[in-house]
Amino acid sequence: MTSLPISFEFFPPKTPEGVDKLAAVRQQLYPLKPEYCSVTYGAGGSTQDGTIQTVRAILAEGFDAAPHFSCIGASKASVREQLAQFKADGIKRIVALRGDLPSGYGGFGEFKYASELVAFIREATGDHFHIEVGAYPEMHPQARNPQADLKAYVTKVMAGADVAITQYFFNTDAYFRFVEDAEKAGARIPVVPGIMPITNASQLIRFSDACGAEVPRWIRTRLEGFGDDKASIQAFGLDVVTDLCDQLRAGGVPGLHFYTMNQATTVKALCERLGLTA
Repeated sequence: MTSLPISFEFFPPKTPEGVDKLAAVRQQLYPLKPEYCSVTYGAGGSTQDGTIQTVRAILAEGFDAAPHFSCIGASKASVREQLAQFKADGIKRIVALRGDLPSGYGGFGEFKYASELVAFIREATGDHFHIEVGAYPEMHPQARNPQADLKAYVTKVMAGADVAITQYFFNTDAYFRFVEDAEKAGARIPVVPGIMPITNASQLIRFSDACGAEVPRWIRTRLEGFGDDKASIQAFGLDVVTDLCDQLRAGGVPGLHFYTMNQATTVKALCERLGLTA
């Protein structure tokens, strides 16, 4: 089976126990040889310190790491300072995002869109950083319509993005149609599908409703039918997501980006099923 580049997303732990747990999870996942690991952060940069600490730990462990970098509420001076810090830390990749508005937050700062952040990073640092941006095959939840969403995506790409990572989805047609539409519009960068393992039914449905990812009715009804039977939910989820990844790989995707939720077991099982183990 041909190998396919993979990457993992983690979120920064909030407790010392969480830090230790994530360190153990990483050690379980590193044998899969990820191309890099990305680390998220919360609204308004609420966990940015944790993001950088986690990124530093991954780099020290010998793997490439990319902090999520949001521009909501930021000034050009603060972004320039952060980019200098990234350089000093040896960071070469950035996931550039607009970010979520913190609750009660009134303004945007000096950046309104992720495309403006991408353009500023390129202007300030040239080609120093490999820039990843977000893509939404089923439309960003705050977009006015699919055409406006596609236009916003193309603007990000033209501003200097290297690669896009998608929001997770369970409908491969949505992904392939998005890539086709983007390429027709002139955005010809690799679009790596984001893959969400299914391990917890209520959590998946809550996340999906919040971020605009569609869980097809047949998956919802099967998950609901399992009730509290965790083993059945996980076995079914493994089958569904393995099949999804097989379809994507058959269609020639440039890689797979796993949303790990700071857990190793299901991601390892998926990669084993897909023959992506070293």
